[in-house]
Amino acid sequence: MRRRRKPPEPRSNAPRWMVTFSDLITLILVFFILLFSMSQIDIVKFRAIADSFQQKQILEFYPSVIPFETPSSEPEIEMDDGAERDKDLQELLSEIQSYLRENKLSEIVVATRTERGVVLVLQEQALFASGEAAILETSYPFLNKVGELLSQIPNFVKVEGHTDNRPISTYQFPSNWELSSARASAVIRYLTGAENLDPKRFIAVGYGDTRPIAPNDTAENLQKNRRVEIIISDPTYEEE
Repeated sequence: MRRRRKPPEPRSNAPRWMVTFSDLITLILVFFILLFSMSQIDIVKFRAIADSFQQKQILEFYPSVIPFETPSSEPEIEMDDGAERDKDLQELLSEIQSYLRENKLSEIVVATRTERGVVLVLQEQALFASGEAAILETSYPFLNKVGELLSQIPNFVKVEGHTDNRPISTYQFPSNWELSSARASAVIRYLTGAENLDPKRFIAVGYGDTRPIAPNDTAENLQKNRRVEIIISDPTYEEE
């Protein structure tokens, strides 16, 4: 008996790679349908995002454009260290100025606020006898007040001694450099001793007659140049 030939399989019109490709597309479509079904669209949050572009205050007060579920009536704005220290300096300045007015010291002591910090300018007669670096007892109450205020803040303090241009030549002070430096150091010794302040917070500088604030041509101007400046530093200021 002869074997029957197996009839040939009908050929498909589409190439084989099209079958594989269609299966792949189907799987990808199913994958995205699953992702979409598992996701949730929050219409409220979506609208909040859209509205935020037109409401500037949301960006200013909330860390997110999506409102909190229970937002407080007023967002809390924390004060940074710089602002806090500036506030301390302003309060210190106000208290010193009030003390000067109450004790009628405004003519010989000036307190101002500059970019350097709070600057106290004390004329010679407020602290020393002419040509001397020993602090007068009459200045103790004011320096005690300054020391008390300094004990409440951590700021660095620079004390500068200044003289007029008249030369001095004594055994103790061969020139105005020594006199101005000694006066600045004397003020720091008193302040650190009166309130037990940390000496590391202080620096003493003697400028002699190199930084006058008035021409050395009259007795009044000479008196202005003989001074001690106490600078309670602003932490943000960088001295050149």
